[in-house]
Amino acid sequence: MKPRMFIRNETPDDIDAITEVTIAAFKTLPISQHTEQFIIEALRAAKALTVSLVVEVDNRVIGHIAFSPVTLSDGTPNWYGLGPVSVLPEYQRKGIGKALIEEGLSRLKDLKAQGCCLVGHPEYYKQFGFENVSGLVHEGVPPEVFFALSFDGHIPQGDVNFHEAFKADGPQPSAYHARPARNHEVTRSV
Repeated sequence: MKPRMFIRNETPDDIDAITEVTIAAFKTLPISQHTEQFIIEALRAAKALTVSLVVEVDNRVIGHIAFSPVTLSDGTPNWYGLGPVSVLPEYQRKGIGKALIEEGLSRLKDLKAQGCCLVGHPEYYKQFGFENVSGLVHEGVPPEVFFALSFDGHIPQGDVNFHEAFKADGPQPSAYHARPARNHEVTRSV
């Protein structure tokens, strides 16, 4: 029997577990600067976690995803960045990351977001509709790993700037500023 998975908004009680999951998920990735946990802390401290979800299996947090606002040089509003997304290594390749991404994108749409972008694996994110978009760039990032997904059919042009928190490279001041929880929780089986 497969364990049941529960996706919900993060709470203050999840902060340590999110840090542990994030560190473990990125520990062996050679492309990582191993600062992802600091980025999440900085986004939280800046009140920039628009959507921050955890996934539980057997009452244990085993995954996390963050979405935060991005700025577009052409002035297009309501675009967000996906990331980091983390799943404990022993639970990877079981559909948990996919479920987190799908739920997070659904919540962005509910918030009337116009689109989402990310830096990620060239093949993985295409399954969610993300594309490499001509004319939309993130400085210093090769175009083959920068992706965008429009929710309204409009693809902005120009430079994308992620929140300043993505420059975090060390522990952040402890602060928890949760967004109000919405009754939009999902239970899914993996």
